[in-house]
Amino acid sequence: MYTSDDRGILFSKSLERHLFDGHRKSDFTNITSLRGVYLTNKLDVGRIKSVISFNRGGTWRPLKKPENINCGDKIKSCNLHIHGEHSRNNHIVPMVTLSEPAAVGLVIAHSVGDSLSSSQHPDVFVSSDGGYNWRGTLRGPHHYTILDSGGLIVAVEAHREGQVKTIFSTDEGQCWKLYNFTDQPFFFAGLASEPGTNAMTVSVWGFRPEEDGQPMWVAVTIDFQSLITRENDNDYEEWLAHSTEGGHSERNGCVLGVKETYRRLKKQSLCRNGRSFVVMKKQSPCLCTREDFDFGYYRHINTSECVRQPSAANKTYELCLNGEEDELLTEYRKVPSDRCEGGFSPQLIKQTVKACGIKPSPAPPVKSTSSVTHFDTPLVLILVCAGAVIIVLIAIVSAVIVVKRVIYRNR
Repeated sequence: MYTSDDRGILFSKSLERHLFDGHRKSDFTNITSLRGVYLTNKLDVGRIKSVISFNRGGTWRPLKKPENINCGDKIKSCNLHIHGEHSRNNHIVPMVTLSEPAAVGLVIAHSVGDSLSSSQHPDVFVSSDGGYNWRGTLRGPHHYTILDSGGLIVAVEAHREGQVKTIFSTDEGQCWKLYNFTDQPFFFAGLASEPGTNAMTVSVWGFRPEEDGQPMWVAVTIDFQSLITRENDNDYEEWLAHSTEGGHSERNGCVLGVKETYRRLKKQSLCRNGRSFVVMKKQSPCLCTREDFDFGYYRHINTSECVRQPSAANKTYELCLNGEEDELLTEYRKVPSDRCEGGFSPQLIKQTVKACGIKPSPAPPVKSTSSVTHFDTPLVLILVCAGAVIIVLIAIVSAVIVVKRVIYRNR
């Protein structure tokens, strides 16, 4: 898998052995509830394992194990693994990972431990910080949707037998409440809500068998506005995105050179955002470090020092000036879309490659046929040579201007 710069022109390798099932589907997921977060699966020694990136595919890492889940003694590497399109196409899970831009930091997904397989029973997991930390919240496969800009989650168990039971959570999946919206049981077929997550209504539909054996379709719309009525500014908090626990450094929360602080509901507040809710955030630039620069070089493990790629062609030559051809080298280039300011600034290294110049070609001998021609020929030759020199000088100056403009634009 390759990722591009913000113009879609320059591509760099991001992840090897990315899972692709050959049906124009992949497990790649853009987590829309937090900037710069990508989630996908890759092949690892015959197994499918999940990885996540918090800097738009720059680096990838395994997902952390939830604190409330015990993997057991038989599982060696206890990490979270997320089901994607590959699992849905094989009818292992009913839904893939869900996130919404208005529900800041909220991610809902089906997952298992060790690695993805059809033999393991998938459960529902929730993350409130964009994928850094997870917790198990529901046992077994479920259909789920996000309402009220993340203030409400509604879920229905995915099974074909028995009465449909709808449950909902107002604290991002920490606690669930049962809502019995019908007295007569019916078989579940689907769950849908209004696009945009601002609404607080959800529709559940299915069918109920009749006495004559013919199914009767049933659709029920649930309005949660009568259950959740509180709206209070004191129920909101300031949340620094991409922040780590105990992180107090200036770089804490920095992704691609920017910190983002959001205003969102507290988990324990039984409060609604309302239809008019708008995501509010504050942005501030970060000081540049070596990690904000990288092009044509790679980093050693656990270091920020750059080592030149043997196959990277990032040389920039100046045209021959003052009889010398110069080469400008730099180990660092700012990552595309990075908006850091100040701090670390890479220096250009100038080294002379070789001497250069224009060697005049020898002129062919000129034969004189008369005394008049004998005296006129030197004057004609001088005029011709002077004109050629002027043309060559004009060409060199024009080439220098054009090349320097290209070089400066590339920098």
